[in-house]
Amino acid sequence: MSYAGSERLSVQLEGHTRRYDARATFVRLAPDGKSDGDAHFVAEMLPDGSFEDRVDDDPNFLTILNQPFAVQLDRATLHDLRSMHGAIPFAAGSPLGGDTVLRGFLRPGPSGPVDGRATVAVRFEAHGPMTGSLPGRSDATISGTMHMDGTAYYALDDAMLLALTATLTVDARLQQSRGNAAVPVRITYRRSLRLAH
Repeated sequence: MSYAGSERLSVQLEGHTRRYDARATFVRLAPDGKSDGDAHFVAEMLPDGSFEDRVDDDPNFLTILNQPFAVQLDRATLHDLRSMHGAIPFAAGSPLGGDTVLRGFLRPGPSGPVDGRATVAVRFEAHGPMTGSLPGRSDATISGTMHMDGTAYYALDDAMLLALTATLTVDARLQQSRGNAAVPVRITYRRSLRLAH
């Protein structure tokens, strides 16, 4: 199964908070055919730099706001990333939703321009347990582990996330609602995001 599409992100300052509104249209390609869809996600950055979700109509986790890394950083965090040396521990929610927490390390990445804009790059690697139903498959549950790695590129001028590459690998056992046998599976999700002006 794969997804391809486009997304529009709008940012609006409301008092001391920033409101991020992401709308995506996509085509889902699967063994059972091709289908069109859309997604909508709204989040707000509070004065302390934290985010709160306001609208989550993105069940396939496709929008730039519905993934483990912030769409924009505050100045203090950007400064910390620029001066980062070695490996720094971090924790993030699962890209597949639920209560799973992935734990791992951030490291400096190969910084360079993205569409002519200077960036700071952050490599990430984390792992954690995976238990629950597959997205779009309520009749099947899996239990195992997940591993995520990739690189995020933040602009030096306004700390926006300009590009992200991430791979999530799930090694688990699949249990159908009908039948007793659990089947070992390996599922790989690859995501690539790039902000265009």
